[in-house]
Amino acid sequence: MKPFLSVYGHVTVDSIVTVEEFPRLNTTVDITSKKTFLGGTGANIAINAAKLGVPTALCALVGKDLPSEFYDMIKESGVIMDDFIPVDGWDTSTAIVVNDSKLDQKVLFFQGPQGYATEIGIEMTKMASQSDYVHFCTGEPEYYVSLMKKIKNPKIKIAIDPAQEVHRLWNSVNLSEAMKYSDYVFSNRYEAESLMKHLGLKSIGDTGKELAVCTEGNEGSIAYINGKEVKIPLVTGNKAVDATGAGDSYRAGFYAGLYRGLSYEESLIVASAVASFTVEKSGAMSNIPTWEQAYERAKEHFPKA
Repeated sequence: MKPFLSVYGHVTVDSIVTVEEFPRLNTTVDITSKKTFLGGTGANIAINAAKLGVPTALCALVGKDLPSEFYDMIKESGVIMDDFIPVDGWDTSTAIVVNDSKLDQKVLFFQGPQGYATEIGIEMTKMASQSDYVHFCTGEPEYYVSLMKKIKNPKIKIAIDPAQEVHRLWNSVNLSEAMKYSDYVFSNRYEAESLMKHLGLKSIGDTGKELAVCTEGNEGSIAYINGKEVKIPLVTGNKAVDATGAGDSYRAGFYAGLYRGLSYEESLIVASAVASFTVEKSGAMSNIPTWEQAYERAKEHFPKA
């Protein structure tokens, strides 16, 4: 199957725990809940997009220790796995995610092979070179820039989305290089601070990209569409209990809207609607809506003609 979307990012075993409040240095607090899920930016975006009906390839390196139930989960979602590659001698990426009662997060992260792709030396361009859209999120910056150079052409839209790694793996040099090949840029309001610092900009709207998006939690999101600022409303559903993966499902919802011919603004409202389902249950992929459910929740927020 030809992918509409190819996603580069981590496939991670997530251990998600909840505490009332984060411990002070050298103190202990009790964990009130603990669950293990398949996660990672790559897996979250790709599986959400595939279940929303988007032909999606997941371009990822994993360890041979990836639990079989997680491998089966990815395959059964409909994700295209031609560039999904288990690597000998590596353990799969792992994240320990700690949520407090305010839904703030702290994360301990093991990169796994996706963070050392240049060293491993496997080129993953088969799916991306056939795609309409390619989304680069977490992973090794230098490797991603090298892939962008190889796949860039006028028929492919490339999005750069460094996520939390913008604070520590990306810098003014590699991010500026990636921006040369990118049509879209995604961040949340915390990531945008580092992104703007690296690029020497005052606002994400100053990137000059066709589309720049900054999600702002309970305040919705801001998009700059061909330089024009557009406020994307927060779409709400039932009570929010866990913010894990909401940003990733937002991105999947955006591509689902594009796949069905919606405008950028409408697609971003669908993105907000998909994220509103994610936060209703614990785990990034525990409450993926159907396209029909997401569209129904989003459509009342569409701009009036």
